[in-house]
Amino acid sequence: MDIQCTKEELALIKEVAAAAKSLAVDAYLIGGFVRDKILGRNTKDMDFVCIGDGVLLAEKLAERMHPRPTIDIFKNFGTAHIRLQNGMDIEFVGARKESYNPDSRKPAVVSGTLEEDLQRRDFTINAFAISLQDENFGQLIDPFNGKDDIANKLIRTPLDPAQTFSDDPLRMMRAIRFATQLGFSIEAATWQGIIDTKDRIKIISQERITDELNKIILAEKPSIGFDLLFTSGLLQIIFPDMTALAGAEYKDGKGHKDNFYHTLQVVDNISGKTNDLWLRWAAVLHDIAKPKTKKFEEGHGWTFHGHEVVGGKMVPRIFAKMKLPQHENMRFVKKMVELHLRPISLTKENITDAAIRRLLFDAGDDFDSLMLLCEADITSKNKQKVKRFLENFQMVRERCKEIEAKDHIRNWQPPISGEIIMQTFGLSPSREVGLIKDALKEAMLDGQIENTYAAAYDFMLKKGKELGLKAIKI
Repeated sequence: MDIQCTKEELALIKEVAAAAKSLAVDAYLIGGFVRDKILGRNTKDMDFVCIGDGVLLAEKLAERMHPRPTIDIFKNFGTAHIRLQNGMDIEFVGARKESYNPDSRKPAVVSGTLEEDLQRRDFTINAFAISLQDENFGQLIDPFNGKDDIANKLIRTPLDPAQTFSDDPLRMMRAIRFATQLGFSIEAATWQGIIDTKDRIKIISQERITDELNKIILAEKPSIGFDLLFTSGLLQIIFPDMTALAGAEYKDGKGHKDNFYHTLQVVDNISGKTNDLWLRWAAVLHDIAKPKTKKFEEGHGWTFHGHEVVGGKMVPRIFAKMKLPQHENMRFVKKMVELHLRPISLTKENITDAAIRRLLFDAGDDFDSLMLLCEADITSKNKQKVKRFLENFQMVRERCKEIEAKDHIRNWQPPISGEIIMQTFGLSPSREVGLIKDALKEAMLDGQIENTYAAAYDFMLKKGKELGLKAIKI
């Protein structure tokens, strides 16, 4: 074998070769698996192409395996998928060539040769094949010198970039994603092809675009991908709210930082601390409303008052447009955006316990994530300033820990439920019940009463009396 495989992988490859031989078809191991083996990366995905019926090859392989695996067949695409118990994902397809009509999101697919199949690949580093034929088993087929491009850390299209990107415009984002993940550069002609063809991205479904964007966000250094998306012009098309952050404006000698590149630094900072996609999205969106809230105040300079509130309101719309989850993950990101300035205000002197309690209550189980975001938001090049900010945030953490140990606010549930209030005063669901519950919460957060049933019950009776209610059960 021209690539280094494990014994388990080699045994599987030989089984596919035997299945192909029994069908009298030529078969090849192609694409990403070969690339990752050359790069020395771990991979669990294998793609096989045959000069014939890929589904039939998958069925023949399954017959040879014990226990026989389940095959998922996608007739519209002529592909078959098998997931093995060891976690390997195997896909089979017949060699083909495909192209897009100018306004179509779906390719026209016809059968083709191995050469045509490799030509339709997005980049030379993915246009590899390993022969499974007896006469040259394990030989690397590299018609576009992809191995050299790997050595030179270069992303390049196998054919003219305009044709490659026109056939499938998502490849423009994939080029940037691979450059981000692998730390490669994009070859000059390929880069110009992205710039020239960028408007074609509009025919691609939002789901496919977002999938690539998420992979960029999950990279070790997402700023590489966002910067490439921005300078190519793609980001202006797929995410205009983010490009609105770019640029610094000066007036009367006063300017503000470039909030786009500040955001990229924050995303990189938090990516060094967590692989949580949604916390990384919170970093992407934490200042998203600054363009909408920017004002110049005479004698003071540029302000962005309320950008955390306006930004929180923008999150659901952005998630909907991006086809991102609209439930728990969206609410988490919205909360992070809304709260990201709160811990900063708590670094000042003479902050009350009540303010700490309110942060703990509002952040809940997401307090630690919020603090990671706040610390990532420190992008000053002044080391002393960074040190001071981090020390202040550590102080906030310690005070929150002390208050939480005493008052148990992070997962606070009212000791007195609405049912108890209704039973005590003989009420049905009503405005008065809500008023008592809210007053009870505020009193506890302000430290007026302890977080105990007895203290809460006494407060409920007092508040009920103020509202003209009479207890029927004490």
